[in-house]
Amino acid sequence: MKRIAPILLLGSLLACTSSKTTMETASTTSSAATSPLATSPLATHVEEVRKQFAPDKRTVLFDVTAKENGVLAGETIVPEAKAALLNKLKAANLPYTDSIQVLPEAELEGKHYAVVTLSVANIRSQPKHPAELATQATMGTPLKVWKKQSGWYLVQTPDHYLAWVDGAGVKLMTKAEMDAWQQGEKLIYTKPYGFALASTDKQGATVSDLVYGDVMVLKNKSKDFFEVNFPDGRTGFIPSSEAILYKDWIASRQPTENNLVQTSKQLMGLPYLWGGTSFKGVDCSGFTKTVYFMNGIVLPRDASQQIEVGELVDTDKNWDNLKPGDLLFFGVPAKDGKSERVVHVGMWIGGDKEFIHSAGRVRVSSMNPGAANYDEFENNRYLRTKRPTPGPNLLDLRASSIYE
Repeated sequence: MKRIAPILLLGSLLACTSSKTTMETASTTSSAATSPLATSPLATHVEEVRKQFAPDKRTVLFDVTAKENGVLAGETIVPEAKAALLNKLKAANLPYTDSIQVLPEAELEGKHYAVVTLSVANIRSQPKHPAELATQATMGTPLKVWKKQSGWYLVQTPDHYLAWVDGAGVKLMTKAEMDAWQQGEKLIYTKPYGFALASTDKQGATVSDLVYGDVMVLKNKSKDFFEVNFPDGRTGFIPSSEAILYKDWIASRQPTENNLVQTSKQLMGLPYLWGGTSFKGVDCSGFTKTVYFMNGIVLPRDASQQIEVGELVDTDKNWDNLKPGDLLFFGVPAKDGKSERVVHVGMWIGGDKEFIHSAGRVRVSSMNPGAANYDEFENNRYLRTKRPTPGPNLLDLRASSIYE
């Protein structure tokens, strides 16, 4: 079939937007910018500081409001932002009352860290289960913890994404407890899906399901099983053929063109899941993020963030310039004063001008009009191609200590 059915086109259009709905604590724009004091001197300074220190609300929290009585209310995770704001107001001789809270909040009692205890933790835009799925984190992923609300925690993932996780899915830790966990010898699960068992009886009870990328502490090793410790103290047994020492896994990561293509095809047919970044389901940017993670590289979370990474390869559909592993971005170009909207991303795999992406499910499409899998819809909304390269927004696990 050379043309995508209308219902699939609509699904693709809605599949991946430029970003997930931002968490409740960080509004789309500063509250001051939409209040009656939006043009007041206090609000103007608040907005200037927000733009300087928190240009992306998905990764930096600066939710401050200038109220009518001169009170500065709200919270931030950047002490330097608060200090800069107060210095500006002092320099301008503007009266104010400081009620800005710098997180983490005192109620956490020093437990400013957490480790994911489920195979996949669902991290949401608001502190409640019906809220939009913003992203996911696999077992063993370390998190920063900023505040608590109704049994949920505002956390920050290693790629700096801010959202809420149910307390049942993480183990809160002090700095000393986190350091102790990090010192344990790690094991990483390398099959798409499986289970940790309560004993070496393969027909017996399970302790947890597992997905690729889950990290645990190695306790003992026998001929056929690894005995592991979970972050919350549980223990389990994993077939030795399904996991590898983390240090050996990371040493073997080579994000070559061939490896990226082979890895991407291990996710073929995986269902599309808004906010998904695991083998339980992926959205468009979650798919590219998972492929690169499996090769030792941590991409930013959303397509509109991933497009800021790496070197520009193409803007004119010169497909011969692309290499396997390059990221293709799709959306709506800037026009009539409206900003560009990046709504989808896929990865080039070569062949008959083909790319692989999550749209309904993980699938391979082509930019060749004569191909059976030609994707006219994506071709028409193509923006440009980037090649991920080392930089401040690209985390190389081979040179970091996230899990150790």
